[in-house]
Amino acid sequence: MSRNIFGLRQPAAALMPAACCGIPLRTAAGCVCESGSRLPQSKVLRAVAAALSFLVVVSISEAADKNANAWMSEGVAAFYDAKPKESVAAFDKVIELDPQAAPQLWQRGMSLYYADEFKKGREQFELHQTVNPHDVENAAWHFICVARAESVEAARKSLISIEGDARVPMKQVHELFSGQGTEEAVMKAAVKGDPGSEELRNQLCYAHLYLGLYHEALGHADKAKEHMLKSAIDYKMDHYMGKAAQVHVKLRGWTK
Repeated sequence: MSRNIFGLRQPAAALMPAACCGIPLRTAAGCVCESGSRLPQSKVLRAVAAALSFLVVVSISEAADKNANAWMSEGVAAFYDAKPKESVAAFDKVIELDPQAAPQLWQRGMSLYYADEFKKGREQFELHQTVNPHDVENAAWHFICVARAESVEAARKSLISIEGDARVPMKQVHELFSGQGTEEAVMKAAVKGDPGSEELRNQLCYAHLYLGLYHEALGHADKAKEHMLKSAIDYKMDHYMGKAAQVHVKLRGWTK
């Protein structure tokens, strides 16, 4: 997310009072108050304890009040490190601090998938659909969550209808997931472009990613591995979905 959700808290030093119970905080047991009279030691100790408690509370508050942007960054970093559970926890903190951000967090849905939280992943992608209705990728991730939680038949029955996603080869990917398309059609669309171009590489990265996910949903481990390794290595990209392929093969323990 690019917007700044929360401002920075004032540092603890700026929040500290000059004195507590009339006792300057720089004093110790047996201190002398500003009037020059010696204060009872018990009162001094109570005041010092109160001051220390204040510092502890402020410190905890500052840690808890890390802004949502920072938690978002932690969630992304944890995902890239193939730590989906830690990623989900960080994205949950984003929502805790800014509930209105919840529909935007498709990244959380992906982390939930890799954390084997398929039902919650489904719910996240259904929520994201309310703010991003023209994205085939959202429908595809929703499909694989439903397939893993229930069945491929249930996933096809609940496949989110998408129109207007002109990216190559998203139209063919959606048709494949619906049961109306073919793997060959996805690849035929993906290979169109200038040989060696970044655009062609990107199309092939996406094609193999979603073919890999599709075969994983169908329980075809060998085909899933073949396609995912191509997406992660042969057509490696460093954007979020390219990283997803790399995370996928790492979590599955797949190598060439």
